[in-house]
Amino acid sequence: MDLSNSRVLVLGLGITGLSTVKALHKLNAQIIVSDSKKEEELEDFFQKIDGIFVEKYLNTIDIPLEDIDLIIKSPGIMPTNPIILNARNRNIEVITDIELAYRISPTDNIIAITGTNGKTTTTALVGEIFKKAKYKTYLAGNIGVGILADMINAEKEDVFVVEASSFQLEDTIHFKPRVSLITNITPDHLDWHSTLDNYIGAKKKVFKNQGKNDYTVLNFEDTFLRQFEEEIDSKLIWFSANSVLDKGVFVEGDYIVIKDENINERVIPTGELKILGKHNLENALASVAIAYAMGVDLSSIREVLKEFPGVEHRIEYVKEIRGIAFYNDSKGTNPDSTIKAIEALNGPIILIAGGYDKGSDFDDLIKSFNGKVKDLILMGETKEKIKETALKLNFINVHLVDNMKEAVNLAYKLGKEKDNVLLSPACASWDMYNSFEERGKDFKNAVYNLEVE
Repeated sequence: MDLSNSRVLVLGLGITGLSTVKALHKLNAQIIVSDSKKEEELEDFFQKIDGIFVEKYLNTIDIPLEDIDLIIKSPGIMPTNPIILNARNRNIEVITDIELAYRISPTDNIIAITGTNGKTTTTALVGEIFKKAKYKTYLAGNIGVGILADMINAEKEDVFVVEASSFQLEDTIHFKPRVSLITNITPDHLDWHSTLDNYIGAKKKVFKNQGKNDYTVLNFEDTFLRQFEEEIDSKLIWFSANSVLDKGVFVEGDYIVIKDENINERVIPTGELKILGKHNLENALASVAIAYAMGVDLSSIREVLKEFPGVEHRIEYVKEIRGIAFYNDSKGTNPDSTIKAIEALNGPIILIAGGYDKGSDFDDLIKSFNGKVKDLILMGETKEKIKETALKLNFINVHLVDNMKEAVNLAYKLGKEKDNVLLSPACASWDMYNSFEERGKDFKNAVYNLEVE
C-alpha cells in the first residue's frame, strides 16, 4: 500500500496511535493527529514521536477533512463520534490499525483471535507455542502492543498473533488472517455497538474475507458460533471441552485429543495444565487447534501446555494471608467472565465486583453464586445496579465501598481460613481506572499493604 504524501489522520493517541504514527512516518505519509485531550496531557506521547512532524488538532472536533485521504482510528472511539460521522459523510475511508497492518504486511502468517472472553490468555498461549517451535513471533493488537510497531519491519516468515477486539474488527475491510479464532460470544460492549447483532457482526469480520486455504477455529459448545458454519468459506476446525467430536480438538476421557483424516492423537492429560478452570481448558483446546492448523510440531505444543502459567490479571494468584487466598481477575470485564472465574475456584468466595456500566445484565452472575459466593463487595459506577439485582434474587450479603483499599480491607475482615478473595469486577474499569491492568495492580498493592493483626 503506497501512502507516500497521502494525508492520513490518526484519531486517538493511545498505544495504537503511537505505533500508527511511527509506521506512517516510515511510509512517508503526511500525518495529522487528533485527540480529545489537551497538548499538555499528551506530553509523553509527543516525546515518543520526537523528530516526526505532525499536524495537531487537540481537544477539538473541528478538524478540516477536505483533503484527508484516510483516517486510522483508535479502536475505542465510538461510531457516533462527530469526526467519524463527518468523515463517512464525505466518503473518507475509516479503518483501524490492524487493517492497515494487513495491507502493508509481508507475511501471510497472521493469526487473529477474538471472542468475548479468553482472548488474551489464548493469544499469549499461542504465542508461547510458536516461540517454542522456533518461529519469530509477535503478539499484538488488544493485548497491549500496537501491531504496526512490528509489522512495519516484519519479514515473510514472521508470525503475528493478534488479539482482535470487536472495536478493532468493526472498521476492517480487507483484513484476512491465515487462521481466525472466535473463543465464544456473550452479550458485551452493548453501550458501544448498540445491539447484540452489531456486536456479533463485528466478531464475524474475523473470518469474512478468509478463503479455502485459510482456517477458522470455533467453539462447538457456543450456540452463537454453531450458527456461523454456513457463512464460513475457510477450513473449519471445531473445539469442545464437553463433546467428543468426529473431527476437531476435544476432550476424551482425561486427554486433549486432535482428530481428523490425518491424525488421531492424544496431546496431554487435562490434569497437566497449570491454568485453572474449564474456560482455560477451552483456551488450551483452541490454542492446540491453531497450532495444529499452522503445522506446529506436537512436541512444542505439549511442552508449552504443561508449562504455561497463565496471564497477569486472569485469575492470578496474589498472596495468602491467614489462610485466605487473594486472586486478581481484573480482566473479568463482563458477567460471563466473572462467572467463569467463580467456577474455576474451589472453596468459599468473597467477590469484589463493580465498575463502568457497559449496559450488562447481572442476573446470571448472581444466579451463578450457588452458595459458593458468601459475600459480595461492590464498588464503582454499577455498585447500586448490581446490589439491586442481588437483593431481587435474595442474595443479601452485599457491601458497598468507595475504593479498592476499602474493598480489600473489608474482604480480609470478612474472610476466614480457606476462603478466596476474588477481584473479578464483571465490568470495565473506565469509571475509576484507565485500564483493567491499572485496576488489577491497585488490587494487588492493596493486598500487599494489608495491615495484618
